[in-house]
Amino acid sequence: MEIAEVLKLADELIFAKTGEHIDYLQKAILEGTFQGRTYPEIAEATHSSEGHTRDIGSQLWQIFSEGLGEDITKRNFRAILEKAKFDNFSSAIGRVGRDYVAIKNLNICQERARNPTKPQNSEQTPKQLHIDLGDAPEIFSFYDRTPQLSTLENWITKDRTRLIALLGISGIGKTTLALHLIDQIKTQFDYIIYRSLRFSPTLEQYLSKILKIFSESSEIPQNIETKISQTLDYLRKYRCLIILDDVQALFSSGQLAGQYKSGYEDYQLFFKQITEVNHNSCFLLISSEKPREIAELEKSNSPIHSLVLGSLGLGAKEILSSYQLLEAETWETLINIYQGNPLWLNITAALIRELFSSKVADFLEYDMPLLDESLQSRLEQLLGRLTEEEVTVITQLAEETEGVLLSDILNKIKLSNSDLINAIKSLCMRFLLEIQDREKITFFSLNPVVAQYVKTRQKH
Repeated sequence: MEIAEVLKLADELIFAKTGEHIDYLQKAILEGTFQGRTYPEIAEATHSSEGHTRDIGSQLWQIFSEGLGEDITKRNFRAILEKAKFDNFSSAIGRVGRDYVAIKNLNICQERARNPTKPQNSEQTPKQLHIDLGDAPEIFSFYDRTPQLSTLENWITKDRTRLIALLGISGIGKTTLALHLIDQIKTQFDYIIYRSLRFSPTLEQYLSKILKIFSESSEIPQNIETKISQTLDYLRKYRCLIILDDVQALFSSGQLAGQYKSGYEDYQLFFKQITEVNHNSCFLLISSEKPREIAELEKSNSPIHSLVLGSLGLGAKEILSSYQLLEAETWETLINIYQGNPLWLNITAALIRELFSSKVADFLEYDMPLLDESLQSRLEQLLGRLTEEEVTVITQLAEETEGVLLSDILNKIKLSNSDLINAIKSLCMRFLLEIQDREKITFFSLNPVVAQYVKTRQKH
């Protein structure tokens, strides 16, 4: 297809989905992708942030995927369109507005249906590794996470763990770590698949995409139980690593952490079944909120583990070096202030380079932590998901200068003990509260960067 045809099709699909015509950035992303340009190049040409460009791109591929019935990503976009012939757009466009009905009250049982749909007998174990990273972000830098890489590798390759949750606050580097892990363990697998749940696909939609990867020629079953059964068949037949990113998108905003949205409870049952049924594969869930079932199912001898990513530590000096910041002796202080969070440090380092002539010492003369508008926006997204009780707790803890005992929190905050305990537990599951044990006494403290934003928020 010519680019003009692509833009025409895109405009029709976008209008059918949103009621609006294609905009400047969407057009630039499509043209750039058609020309083989990367997101950073497209972002620079359009004077947009790379993150925003990626978000708009992901939305575009989702619209094309729904409209054309293909799993379309930035990587395969041109190839699919070049081999396809769209003489009549109406059938494709009509699919965009189709409502998806969530399957409720699904009973996932371990016992097989009497006549399950089996993978085609003609399919054989792949002679070479099949990697499908779908909408995975491009990774340009990786900073030292050797201990965490070793832990994940052991769980996956030696312990044969069936379900792993890679957890941590937004921006801490979970996705980067998971994608880097692929290079270390790819020879152990027949299939490696990455998919983001950012746009909250139903379990039925997600499984349909996965089944297409395993067998492009086979017809995808319509029945959800049959889709699950067939997926498990493939997990037994092949050694698969399936990475599910942005699992927190399945959880409700304004509710306690890890509570599934209405219509998405099927995922909880599916994840539970993944741990219970015998198979040869591993699911790696990436989330900024800990799924409730992980805490409930995780035991010393169970085929399920979780790993929480914390500060990058002194390894974060590589980030500051990449921005050519000055006064290296001050870098450790800066890293500690911003909790060794790669995203927060990237945002702050860019600010120092732009407004402080790369002089870290000059920047540190201001009240810390100083929050760039972009960082404030990220923090607002985190706090926007909290319950009223959680907001009450972090508002109080933001005023504390050191860790607080649970009994002190109970005395200072006017909530019932149950509501307060649940709020604290939920904040811990979001990785906003830090727990410290000192001489067998437990103290709670709010992440200092979050605390600073809470105080800034109150002033306005």
